[in-house]
This record gives sequence, structure tokens and C-alpha cells, in this order.
Amino acid sequence: MARTYSRTHSRPHSRTHSRFRQASRAEVSLNYAILGVFALVALWPVGTVVVMALGPSGAARSTGGPGVGGLHPENFATAWAEGHFSSYMTNSVIVSVLVVVIAVTLSVMAGYAFGTMAFRGADTLFYLFLLGIMVPTEAIIVPLFFDLRTLGLVNTLPALVGPQVAQSLAFGTYWMRTTFRVADRSVTEAAIIDGARPRQVLWRIQAPIARPAIVTLTVLIFMWTWNEFLIPLVMSPTGEWRTSPLGLAFFQGQHVTDYALLGAAAVLVAAPVVTVYVFAQRYFIAGMTDGALKA
Repeated sequence: MARTYSRTHSRPHSRTHSRFRQASRAEVSLNYAILGVFALVALWPVGTVVVMALGPSGAARSTGGPGVGGLHPENFATAWAEGHFSSYMTNSVIVSVLVVVIAVTLSVMAGYAFGTMAFRGADTLFYLFLLGIMVPTEAIIVPLFFDLRTLGLVNTLPALVGPQVAQSLAFGTYWMRTTFRVADRSVTEAAIIDGARPRQVLWRIQAPIARPAIVTLTVLIFMWTWNEFLIPLVMSPTGEWRTSPLGLAFFQGQHVTDYALLGAAAVLVAAPVVTVYVFAQRYFIAGMTDGALKA
């Protein structure tokens, strides 16, 4: 009886298991196919720019020669030198680092206060922060320029850093408030019972737990600051603090038909953002996934 029971019940179970396994493989294959199509659509413009950057420049095409049809990595050095990207990149790095450090630090503290503390006027003050997300830069850039000119801050580093910190702080406060609001309170309560102060609870307990969200916010603010065009254009009319996107725009005006040098310059400007994302992608994806689940 034992042998008969095992034979009659093992075969249907194995067939059912194999059917589910085949269905899961088909679904996985379909998912990968769809993701592959979307990845191809997203990466096609990037690949086109890279291929264009490695093509022959206008000078190489005009002179001809055997090396015209091959790869030309020297386009990057030529674009770097002719476009003066060394100074523009330095300005972008200084502005981006300052904005990221100040905005992320203030966002973590403000988000922790709004997410874990109850005080009078908290909701009103939080909605005031949200106005920074709702109001576009184009609506305030002109009066902001005149205000900063009255204070003598035009063509200075604070004129570029201050407005971008204010813009990033609005979103950062909302982002970190959501993170701290759904965080585990038991760890915080245990630390308070042990005598930890609010500052110690924030930076030694809650901030390490919220590391994916903080890294995600850091990457987003760095990307927004690095790609910002309007604020450096208006706040630095003399070009003293001209950033890399502005340098790319001026370089494009000088090399309208030289697509190889334009592609090389575009790759140089985009490389820092891509590099930061590649190194922080694990935390970035985790932070975005947690944010989507918490929302």
C-alpha cells in the first residue's frame, strides 16, 4: 500500500510542480524581454552620443587620411581644452558639493523634526516648506536676482549655492519626513530610556537606519545641482562662476557642426553624474523602493 500510495501521488505532484516551473520561466523570460526593450530605448540615445564622440571631428574630416574611419578618443582631450572645461568642472564640483552637504544635512534635521516631534505650528510650517516644490524657478529668478544684487551677492558663490539649497531643502524635508515618520519607534524609545539625547538619537541611530533614503536624496540633489542651468546663468552674468552645463552651451555655439566634439563635451559633462549613480545605485534603488512602499 505504501508503494501504491507513493506512486499514485508522486506523479501528479511532479507534473504540477513542472507546470508551475515552466510558467515561472516563461514569465521571467517575458519580464526580461520587456525590460530589455525599455533598456534599449533608454540607452540608445546615450550610445549614439558616445559613438558620435568617438567619430572623426570636423578637422579630421577636412584633412582626410587613413585614421578618419577609426576611433578618435582624442576628441575628449580636444573638447576639454577648447571648451575650458577644467574651470567649469571645478566650479560645478564646488557648487554641487556645497549644495549637497548643506541641503542634505538640513533636510535630515528638518525631516526628523517634522517626522518625530510634535510642536505648535508643525503642519503650517511643513506646508510652507512644500511651497518650495510647487513654485518653479522661472517664477522667482528675476526678483531673486534683484534682491541678491542689492545685497552685493551677484557673481559670487553664495548666489549660486543659496537658491539651490533652498530648492533642494523643500523636497529633502518632505522626503526625510516620510522616512522618519514610518521608522521603527522602539529603537528610538530604547535609546531615550538609556539616556540618549535627541541629537544622538538622530545621528547615531536613525540616520544609519535611513541610509538608503539619505543616499537617494544625495544622488538626486547632486544630479539636480550639477544639471542646473538657469540659476548659474542669471546669478553669474560675467561668467565668473560658470558651471559645466553653461560651458557646454557656449561650446555648442562655437562648434555647431562638429558633432564629434559636441558629443565628447556632452560625455564629459554627464560623466560625473553617471559615476555617482553607478557607485550609489544599490542604495539609490533601495531608497526609491522604500519611498514607493511608504508612499
